[in-house]
Amino acid sequence: MASDDLLDTTETPQARPAFTLTAGRVRGYHRAAVDTFLAAARTAFEDGGELTAADVRVASFPLVKNGYVVAEVDAALGRVEDALAARSRDRSVRAQGAGAWVEQARGDAQVILDHLARPRRHRFARTGVLTFGYRVDEVDHVASRIVRYLRDGEPLTAEQLRGAAFRMQRGGYREEQVDALLDATIDVILAVR
Repeated sequence: MASDDLLDTTETPQARPAFTLTAGRVRGYHRAAVDTFLAAARTAFEDGGELTAADVRVASFPLVKNGYVVAEVDAALGRVEDALAARSRDRSVRAQGAGAWVEQARGDAQVILDHLARPRRHRFARTGVLTFGYRVDEVDHVASRIVRYLRDGEPLTAEQLRGAAFRMQRGGYREEQVDALLDATIDVILAVR
């Protein structure tokens, strides 16, 4: 399947919806919001626009009744992100050479490893005792997997990190810091695919 096909999820007036619809009380992504975003992503991809893999990763949609099934849309967004990351890698390799691309990915990986070299339970800033953040033990578990991937080559996929979810606890890790590190790790994984 060509990468252009990955971005072709638009709905024509007489066609079926692009994704399965939720039923009953289950909420799904707002159909028009998803369709609009994916149409814009397709246009940007075809025209060589500035949409990046990171832009796709942070896309969000309202949850509504009779919306698109979240898992299906998230899987499609993952494929779009992969296609955009591959395009970015190809452009960079053509412009700067493969060596520069590998060195950049290696440098990014080292920054992540340096951050995660901090002691367990102290890898990220914490919220206050009355404020909720990500559960420390769960984040540390994922962080250890990232370290084993970067240092030892143990398998870890972008999809696994995209799907990482953490319960909340008072005094937990700050969400924005954890999310930024997960995003940086996904960028490294996509860079070396």
